[in-house]
Amino acid sequence: MSNINIFKNGLIKENPIFVLLLGMCPTLATTTSAINGLAMGLATMTVLVCTNFVISCIKSITPDKVRIPVFVVVIASFVTVLQLCIKAFLPAIDEALGLFIPLIVVNCIILGRAEAFACKNTPVASIFDGLGIGLGFAFALTLLGTVRELLGAGSVFGITLLPETANILLFVLPPGAFITLGYLIAIVNKLKKA
Repeated sequence: MSNINIFKNGLIKENPIFVLLLGMCPTLATTTSAINGLAMGLATMTVLVCTNFVISCIKSITPDKVRIPVFVVVIASFVTVLQLCIKAFLPAIDEALGLFIPLIVVNCIILGRAEAFACKNTPVASIFDGLGIGLGFAFALTLLGTVRELLGAGSVFGITLLPETANILLFVLPPGAFITLGYLIAIVNKLKKA
């Protein structure tokens, strides 16, 4: 399979949110706005690409008995570096995402890709897989955040598009995340069948 097909699989066929339904905790909790969704998606993608690359490089020297703990240590290392960088250079994003940055360590998308792909493929293919899955995740979070922000606050990326009287507060609250995600999954399924 070519690297481009691996890349497209993550965006379309194996989209972690709309197809595989993985990573629901950050999906529902951080997508109150488009910028939060984009930031969480890019943070997860960064960790995913770096983790896939390192795990693919060390797969031959990692004993099977300690494979999962090694994966978790690698993931946690990259998440720690990412969190420190976000705290230092993007304090507003750090405040908005808060606890969800450290929770990337236990995100099933990252551990799943390490187990299913990175430990069985080359470093280059693993990078493309991480980019594809990561971009698919970032796209889904950004789309979900955009819809919720538009319907709930009348803006997208902080730019007001709708009058305040058109805002539906429900969409920036937790139930709005479930409703919006359900409709987006239904639309994706309808488009896939067409």
